[in-house]
Amino acid sequence: MPAKKKSSRRRYSKGASKTVASAMRRKKSGTLRSGKGGKGGKVKSRKQAIAIGLSEARKKGAKVPRKSSSKAA
Repeated sequence: MPAKKKSSRRRYSKGASKTVASAMRRKKSGTLRSGKGGKGGKVKSRKQAIAIGLSEARKKGAKVPRKSSSKAA
């Protein structure tokens, strides 16, 4: 039986990946902050920077999959 071919449909839009890239740049320069309105501390974790970028992309209306139920809880 042949292996199942994976679909080539994009899960994240180009706009979403640009937003994440922008958040990563802000993390490197030290200007990315956590919390509502950036009132929290400086972001040090790579994963947190990606999560913030995806969240911003969602707010802009970019194509981003929904948060998984295990992480949303």
